Amino acid sequence: MDSRYRKHLTLQDRYTIEEGLNHGYTLTRIAEEVGKDKTTISKEIRKHRIGNSQRIGKTNDCMNRFQCPIQHLCKDCLMDRDCCKCRKEDCRKICPEYRSDSCRYTHRAPYVCNGCSMVYDCHRPHFYYRATSAYSSYVEQLKSSREGIMLSKEQLFELDCLLTPLLKQGQSIAHIYAMHKQEIPCSMKTLYNYIDMGIFTARNIDLPKKVKYKKRKNRRKEPETDYAYREGRTYKDFLEYISANGETPVVELDTVHGSKATGRVMMTMLFRSSTLMLIFLLPDCTQKSVRAVFDRLTDSLGLEEFRKCFPVILTDNGSEFKDPVSLEKTEGGQTRTRIFYCDPLASWQKARLEKNHEFIRRVIPKGQPLDPYTQEDMTLLANHINSTARSSLNNRTPYELAEFINSEKLLKTQSLERIDPDRVILTPQLFKHR
Repeated sequence: MDSRYRKHLTLQDRYTIEEGLNHGYTLTRIAEEVGKDKTTISKEIRKHRIGNSQRIGKTNDCMNRFQCPIQHLCKDCLMDRDCCKCRKEDCRKICPEYRSDSCRYTHRAPYVCNGCSMVYDCHRPHFYYRATSAYSSYVEQLKSSREGIMLSKEQLFELDCLLTPLLKQGQSIAHIYAMHKQEIPCSMKTLYNYIDMGIFTARNIDLPKKVKYKKRKNRRKEPETDYAYREGRTYKDFLEYISANGETPVVELDTVHGSKATGRVMMTMLFRSSTLMLIFLLPDCTQKSVRAVFDRLTDSLGLEEFRKCFPVILTDNGSEFKDPVSLEKTEGGQTRTRIFYCDPLASWQKARLEKNHEFIRRVIPKGQPLDPYTQEDMTLLANHINSTARSSLNNRTPYELAEFINSEKLLKTQSLERIDPDRVILTPQLFKHR
């Protein structure tokens, strides 16, 4: 359905908002993905954010902590010093003038701490946007807004005078509503509700069939999330496929984000058999950019070689990977790989790649923008990571194993090469002299 005719945000829309905030997207970009106005997204976040407005941490976060003159908050205190400098008692817990020094980003866009790189070191009040919590609050408000009695006392009295005598004569609600529809200012369902609430003189016992039927049980409703892209591609399907095809190489796929100020990201691919990692620089975190990398690899390797190198790919449920058909097939419709997805919130199912990302963060810390870097820099970074010996590989490097296991053409086309052990650099100094 066109989003213009869909007034309310769905649970899937809220998941998109949460994921965008976690990735540091602007409200304008999130609004474009959801198909709503930027103001709607801003109101949704501020209305349904959760958190503590008074978060007590070890560090004094009072707004007046540097110039507070208050003394003797403790009744038995004999010390002639400001309470903010006293270590005997936390003045924030007993001071009536305590006001927390909140973060400016909670007063303006994005209004929450999702995606903030300093969230674990920050002692200020934290606010988060959670899709499931926001949707539950929305549904509760929707229900409560439709509860109660919408008719005046005069309307209820007139309706009672019309309804009760006819019910006493044995007539059904359906018959009364059909014959007096113009005189009844509510729906037939509302009439049943009002009778059940005891508003009219007539009761449920006066309805011919009401007392004969048991109350219907509420069916459990599943979240309105579109999981069509996962059909036949879940982690369970992946395990079954690997069990039936044990010798099939597996490649793990993910993205690594830079700062929220830029949309550039790194797409990483790791071969389980050798722990060899490829790094690609993407202009943005979209399905189109991911598809472009797959197409370039197919062109450089050839379709048959691509099938040998990437027969099975395991990735997470990021929005950039939610079009599996475009990744599995070429523009001509030829199958080139199989895509499978980890379970939600189960990154451990591709733990090797997640662990390998630690090497990237040693060189490019989290939150640092990726604008200064090029694809050549990403290849250089991959070469140094692949030339690092691992105890899990019997003190060998991923590149050494790749020379025996992976395709020689893959190593050549991606400019992968061995770095001398004593020249391996895994600090920001790697790019200082490039």
